[in-house]
Amino acid sequence: DKSWRVRYMVANQLYELCEAVGPEPTRSDLVPAYVRLLGDNEAEVRIAAAGKVTKFCRILNPELAVQHILPCVKESSSDSSQHVRSALASVIMGMTPILGKDATIEQLLPIFLSLLKDEFPDVIGIDLLSQSLLPAIVELAEDRHWRVRLAIIEYIPLLASQLGVGFFDEKLGALCMQWLNDKVLDMATNPHYLYRMTIVQAISLLGPVMGAEITCSKLLPVVVTASKDRVPNIKFNVAKVLQSFIPIVDQSVVEKTIKPCLIELSEDPDVDVRFFATQALQLTDQAVMAS
Repeated sequence: DKSWRVRYMVANQLYELCEAVGPEPTRSDLVPAYVRLLGDNEAEVRIAAAGKVTKFCRILNPELAVQHILPCVKESSSDSSQHVRSALASVIMGMTPILGKDATIEQLLPIFLSLLKDEFPDVIGIDLLSQSLLPAIVELAEDRHWRVRLAIIEYIPLLASQLGVGFFDEKLGALCMQWLNDKVLDMATNPHYLYRMTIVQAISLLGPVMGAEITCSKLLPVVVTASKDRVPNIKFNVAKVLQSFIPIVDQSVVEKTIKPCLIELSEDPDVDVRFFATQALQLTDQAVMAS
């Protein structure tokens, strides 16, 4: 219709018509009509359509929703009108149980995260986030499939950076702690070498963040022990970690602990271990000269 007010009323109530006419007319006629309303040239119409996206998708099968509605949702998330984006943000996570885990992680969460970066506070809506996004994250974080849990873990840093320390500590901190074993460093002696490798890599990331005191007291002893590992891949990664510790710790620690360990690794039978150990030793010598 030429009148935007008519289209506005249709956008508000189209999902009710879908319930009345059944799946086939909905698929063939009403889905295309709804897609047009989401892209209407009048912002008021787009606001109404965006606010009903979850109710509309509940009527469709997941395949139709992913194929036809999600692309429009992605476009609406960058709409020129902040009110369209706000209407979408208020309902978007209700689509999670409709779309299923794969579509939620691969397509819906990135859209929601883009809305978190919005310049307008009413689009971000932290209170609304608590009601919609967080329950979905908690549910997916406890999924029995490890790939689903991994995908959620990878989104957490972006969420934390957008929402701030206070929100993260209150809402997400406990969830993140659940992903850690009670004693992470105990995995340094795990029989499977991939666990031991993971610990070495984790320590390389922790050192610069934790500072000299904790690095020396908690992390460095684990790395020194790992330098005796029977797996060459672990040992040359140890050499890399020890090299990364040089700017963090005092020069006395470098001379007393790090350098002797690297000297021992530089005499290892494995060529890669010797290479990375020698490279790290050169850096220790440069550090000594600089000091």
